[in-house]
Amino acid sequence: MANHQQLGVRTSFREISGIGKHWGWFLTLGILLVALGVIAIGAATYTTVFSVFLFGVLLLTGGIVQVIQSFLSRHSNGLFLALLLGVLYIVTGFLCVAKPAAMAVGLTLWIAAFCFIAGLYRMINSAALRFDHWGWVFFNGLVTFILGILIFADWPLSGLWVIGLFVGIDMILSGWSCVLLSLLVRPKS
Repeated sequence: MANHQQLGVRTSFREISGIGKHWGWFLTLGILLVALGVIAIGAATYTTVFSVFLFGVLLLTGGIVQVIQSFLSRHSNGLFLALLLGVLYIVTGFLCVAKPAAMAVGLTLWIAAFCFIAGLYRMINSAALRFDHWGWVFFNGLVTFILGILIFADWPLSGLWVIGLFVGIDMILSGWSCVLLSLLVRPKS
């Protein structure tokens, strides 16, 4: 059986060519992402509205491209479905751009429902299958389930801050990962 080196698979972040001499850029990016994440959490309502607005712009763009593509390939079997999907993207994108706060409230209800159902599924599945370390998966499901309940309990007000909070947390975790990776590949003096 071939090992990772024979297959050309990188087994460590340090093995990526030239990454060590640019460790400072990763550190700077990480610090910047952590700072922006803290700001995003501190202004969660604005972050939520901006995120939904940006999501709307992306949906509008994708919808326009989808409609154009459906007409360019009108001789194929999927014209109606592709056109319908493009129109759905455009309408949803327009609503996100025109009414980002209202759309955030609706999206947050979907997030609460997803967390509730996904958490319940993880708990039931892990308890039923009892695989190795199933308790961690059960715990993950329990936390996700409780998160769904908490979001729903504060809904519709939670619709104005949940998405911004999640974006901020993701930025902090991504930034912290960059900081740790930069310190890992920093050349030893």
